[in-house]
Amino acid sequence: MTVAGARDAVATAYRSEARRVLATLIRLLGGFDEAEEGLHDAFTAAAESWPRDGVPANPYAWLVSAGRFKTIDRWRSRARLAGALPELAARASAAEQPALEQLPDDELRLIFTCCHPALAPDARVALTLREVGGLTTEEIARAYLVPAPTIGQRIVRAKAKIRDEAIPYEVPERSELSPRLDSVLQVVYLIFNEGYTATDGPSLVREELCVAALRLGRLVVELLAEPETLGLLALMLLHDARRTTRIDAAGDLIRLEDQDRSRWDRAGIAEAQALIERALIARRIGPYLLQAAIAALHTEATSFAATDWVQIVALYDVLVRVEPSPVVALNRAAAVGMRDGPAAGLAALEAVMTGGGLDAYHLAHAARADVLRRLGRLEAAHISYARALELARLPAERRFLQRRLEQLAAERTVVNDDAGASGRR
Repeated sequence: MTVAGARDAVATAYRSEARRVLATLIRLLGGFDEAEEGLHDAFTAAAESWPRDGVPANPYAWLVSAGRFKTIDRWRSRARLAGALPELAARASAAEQPALEQLPDDELRLIFTCCHPALAPDARVALTLREVGGLTTEEIARAYLVPAPTIGQRIVRAKAKIRDEAIPYEVPERSELSPRLDSVLQVVYLIFNEGYTATDGPSLVREELCVAALRLGRLVVELLAEPETLGLLALMLLHDARRTTRIDAAGDLIRLEDQDRSRWDRAGIAEAQALIERALIARRIGPYLLQAAIAALHTEATSFAATDWVQIVALYDVLVRVEPSPVVALNRAAAVGMRDGPAAGLAALEAVMTGGGLDAYHLAHAARADVLRRLGRLEAAHISYARALELARLPAERRFLQRRLEQLAAERTVVNDDAGASGRR
């Protein structure tokens, strides 16, 4: 392999393996700070070694070993200080064990550690998204619509609590799973969402996060096949089935109504539908199962025009009661607009946006602009599209909104020309 090829292999390994390596190093080394330093050491060593010696057959195992032994060497250097020798020697001895077994998966262990009931709920999710999902503090903050320093403080406090209270790095016994399950499912879905619709970066889709979330979702189902775990996996599979049709060759956004349904992953859709049917047997309906049922109606429709909006609104009515949130209410309002027409949709959207919480959410302004455009209120639509563009960060979404504004400008010109011609007659 060429030097360039080896460097590409290091970059690929970082994208695909870094979070797994970190999770294993946390287990082996006993702490977040040591593991993060070991991860950095491992990839530094790979950048030096792989171009010279070749890419290993198992990059994950190589990186774990490199990070572990680099850390052990560092501990031994520190152990020259006599006062630190007993503790550091014991930690090095424990870390030298091969322990690379993956049953259960180390990332799953880490998720359950980060979602321990001793941690505050918001801190659990923020820490897990950072350490397992690899999301930046800024990306997590955008997902929660809160300032980045607030998220940073939550993460620091959560790490300190895990360290100070010696919270074990393990998947809990079955009887102890329930108090952590809601946070675990929330984390897995937020990782998927960041992959499916990234909040930052050059691309709308981050495939590696979608793949990681699906793998974690399957692991959770194997551990606990309850209606909500089945519903979450089904929901992710249904969205992922459309992933390749959401952007064109230039990386630009393709709306649901314009997607090529013949290219949707029918195997993934069939697997999701089987999971939904399996979950419904238990007759315990939660938010993920409801969202999966809504997504299934979209994928079952032969065309956008054939979508069963009556059923979709009915499911949103239940979802709003089960898990009330501004975004759920926004999605319901958009569905009302498709079922009952743009005037009803605008009224529903205005009610949601008046309630607050969505002022900085670009998709809310874009949805309002779409309805206003359908109503022929082009000036008001322009204002809402412009506000959405002002708030949007992703290049693909910004390009889409810019095209909408250009199309709207052309429509306004035609309307004005027609009005002028009528006046002259």
